[in-house]
Amino acid sequence: MKKLFRKVHLWLSVPFGLIITVICLSGAALIFENEVMELCRHDLYYVKRAETVPLPVEEVLAKVAGALPDSVSVTGVSISSNPERAWQVNLSKPRRASVYVDQYTGEIKGKSERAPFFATMFRLHRWLLDSMKPDGGIFWGKMIVGTATLMLVFVLISGIVVWLPRTKKALKNSLKITAKKGWHRFCYDLHIAGGLYTLVFLLAMALTGLTWSFAWYRTGFYKIFGVETQQGGGHSTTNRAGEHGAANRAGGHGTTNRAGGHHSPFANWQKVYDELKAQNPGYKQITVSKAAATVSFNRFGNQRAADRYAFNPRNGEITETTLYKDTDKSGKIRGWIFSVHVGSWGGMTTRILTFIAALLGGTLPLTGYYLWLRRLKRKAVR
Repeated sequence: MKKLFRKVHLWLSVPFGLIITVICLSGAALIFENEVMELCRHDLYYVKRAETVPLPVEEVLAKVAGALPDSVSVTGVSISSNPERAWQVNLSKPRRASVYVDQYTGEIKGKSERAPFFATMFRLHRWLLDSMKPDGGIFWGKMIVGTATLMLVFVLISGIVVWLPRTKKALKNSLKITAKKGWHRFCYDLHIAGGLYTLVFLLAMALTGLTWSFAWYRTGFYKIFGVETQQGGGHSTTNRAGEHGAANRAGGHGTTNRAGGHHSPFANWQKVYDELKAQNPGYKQITVSKAAATVSFNRFGNQRAADRYAFNPRNGEITETTLYKDTDKSGKIRGWIFSVHVGSWGGMTTRILTFIAALLGGTLPLTGYYLWLRRLKRKAVR
């Protein structure tokens, strides 16, 4: 049996190994995108000086709306519990567009945009830098990434069957990585121990990542959790590890959210924000948009979990409340898939472990190639 699994492990690893390395290393680069961007662009994400009380929401949004082209409107505002974080004002277009604003002065600090490095890493991770064909042709990059990820699942399982020790003493020795007995022993230890250490995290990333690659897999994955999906449905492929809160997607549909006229469309947003802030101590972020609002929290688990509210835009009265615990399974599982995939479900600890696992995962095919080629060379000499 081990001989069969050894062959499966080898002949799946050889053609897909380099692709798996690219997927793992580019994924690792995305895990701390937020932190890297905030370190490099602190002036964009944080205000220069936090005052006691920010300007009214209506006034801040009116200033932003007045600076926008006529074809673009304000659709929402995301307000962090951290008074030093700039407000993120969401725009009608382009898709997911937003700007950061100093809530104490009304100054537009700059627009939210992905750094070229992380944009490249994302396209590399998801599509090997390929792009969807306008004529509906085969999306080769997406297909290759999905296939390689699926093969990774079989490679990991077969590797465990081949190398999982049967005794505690053997297991203890297998978990050691030594650099004092030569390059070959180091690569061997890194391959075996690295695979054992990262198995759970790599399997979690692969099994959740496949939901973005194949509709048939996504349907089956959701069905396991009792959720039926519509044909052609599923989650957006543009969701990235660096989103600043899941609620940033909230927004209105029309272009009427412009400042001016006899009645400001933002007139009662302050009232809604104040009420939700008072009701939800310990919140992470509150997003208010046209007739809707969301409240997210700093909690373990689904990092896209949020309580949702509907309100009457004419008087700011909250008319409907949907707590996260009452959300349908479909909405919950999408958030869980993302949180598990990027390792954010357990806070910074699981993110660090996921980052390390992705890095080690990227080395496994390389050490595997080395061991395989060395074995072929030794056979050739004989």
